[in-house]
Amino acid sequence: FSDRYLSKLLEVPEEDVRNARYQYNIREAWEGVHVSGTQDAAYYYSTYHLSEDKSPSSDKPKIMILGGGPNRIGQGIEFDYCCVHAALALKKMGFESIIVNCNPETVSTDYDTSDKLYFEPLTLEDVLSIHEKEKPIGVIAQFGGQTPLNLAADLKKNGVNILGTTPETIDLAEDRDHFRAMMDRLGIPMPEAGMAVTVDDALTIANKIGYPVMVRPSYVLGGRGMEVVHDDEMMRVYMNAAVGVTPDRPILIDRFLHHATECEADAISDGQNCFVPAVMEHIELAGVHSGDSACILPSKNLTEKQIATIKDYTRKIAIEMNVRGLMNMQYAIEDDVVYVLEANPRASRTVPLVSKVCAINMVKVATEIMTSEITGKPSPVPELKDRIIKHYGVKEAVFPFNMFQEVDPVLGPEMRSTGEVLGISESFGEAYFKAQEATQTKLPSEGNVLLSVCDRDKDELVEIAKAFDEIGFHILATGKSYEMIKEAGIDAERVNKLYEGRPNITDKITNGEIQLIINTPAGKTSIHNDSYIRKEAIRHRVPYITTMAAAKASAEGIKAYKANPNFPVKSLQDHHKDII
Repeated sequence: FSDRYLSKLLEVPEEDVRNARYQYNIREAWEGVHVSGTQDAAYYYSTYHLSEDKSPSSDKPKIMILGGGPNRIGQGIEFDYCCVHAALALKKMGFESIIVNCNPETVSTDYDTSDKLYFEPLTLEDVLSIHEKEKPIGVIAQFGGQTPLNLAADLKKNGVNILGTTPETIDLAEDRDHFRAMMDRLGIPMPEAGMAVTVDDALTIANKIGYPVMVRPSYVLGGRGMEVVHDDEMMRVYMNAAVGVTPDRPILIDRFLHHATECEADAISDGQNCFVPAVMEHIELAGVHSGDSACILPSKNLTEKQIATIKDYTRKIAIEMNVRGLMNMQYAIEDDVVYVLEANPRASRTVPLVSKVCAINMVKVATEIMTSEITGKPSPVPELKDRIIKHYGVKEAVFPFNMFQEVDPVLGPEMRSTGEVLGISESFGEAYFKAQEATQTKLPSEGNVLLSVCDRDKDELVEIAKAFDEIGFHILATGKSYEMIKEAGIDAERVNKLYEGRPNITDKITNGEIQLIINTPAGKTSIHNDSYIRKEAIRHRVPYITTMAAAKASAEGIKAYKANPNFPVKSLQDHHKDII
């Protein structure tokens, strides 16, 4: 039994169980995993049934890296990329690198990635046991995502030296009241927000801000439990269903920004200087989780003033929070005003993308910053300069909906993707098309496109229909969408919805008469549920699009493909040579 489980059974603090174990000298020992073809794989697992520890010690200074644990929605191999590059950087600097992780699917758990690998769960008990055995001079917690960050404060209480950004700074970023006070002090706008523990608190805050509001638990990754709430009734349902809400872990409530462009900036900071390689622009509007939204790097539609503002705000916040290492900032632009949504003083899932597109090893630089007090080397951040990037990188999310065919594939504030891909080209359209192809949902170059959009998206409907008409698609549309397209003088064919008789949309999808579907969800306000269209698309593997922004980008991607179907192959290294 683990210390935590025993503490629950005995109803005593976990620390008391651990101290009792130490008192009777009941400690973990480590057995090596035998890897074929190697004499010593330095790959260990723990057991309480060994009389002799098989893990050898060395005289080199040691640094421990906490990995990301199991792959799940919100926590994937993007963080493993960071752990691997940190281990490689530590080796080059002369440290013994120790990785603690428990995911056999990752590169960090390959026996030759680090000097030592402990294949252990990321719990306080296991990490402290390894720390006591190895006695590293520091532990890096910011590269493995939320899992190791949740351990950071308890590790520090137990005397572990956390390298880089402190656990106190991590808590500051999650405490919305303290964070808002800091933004007010810096003169940086934030959407109106508040924190609630009870239903009454939540209703008071929501009515003060005005519906709709974005609600989410604190200290979660991947937007778990995040939702857009439209009225008091929805708020009561949400708060009553919320699990684990305490004064230390309240529900966060923010004003929902309508038709705002969401942006991201990954930064490297040493506490006094901060560098932002590029600003990412999300293709989907605010309200779709950043992990699910496709994004363009560097940004395509932001003005120079907006980019400069985002970089300036990021620098001010990083220095004010004394961030040492990596930081991810989320912004939204509404009516030309840049709002800060949140700060994450850790590695983000976009770090590998920024590193590849901008030709900068962000993790290596961050590792040098975190170890600078040990090595005595100056910070590398002041030497980093802005560069002109001549290509676009488009990140697209990979979704598991093919495995869950009865799940409505609508994008929202709760993350649903399980991975991501990157398309690179000198033109945005080509990069977007490549990214879609990499997700194994290649966009069609001809055929019939179905347009069936909700009322709030009707303003953009004609523009999208025109774009697809110009690249040679035959337009199919339903109800009001059809009427608007015909009134605009665009040739279209009307299609019946499920409740309007046959042949209907489902029949046409089944018969292979539709090559692309653009269907934005009507939401809870609609009398008729249109999710059957999207589910049918998944069942028959027809590419589908659920946002107008993605529809525009798809039209641009198909246009680029039709202009040059044989995209030239260009290596990442050749793209990097073109960066000025």
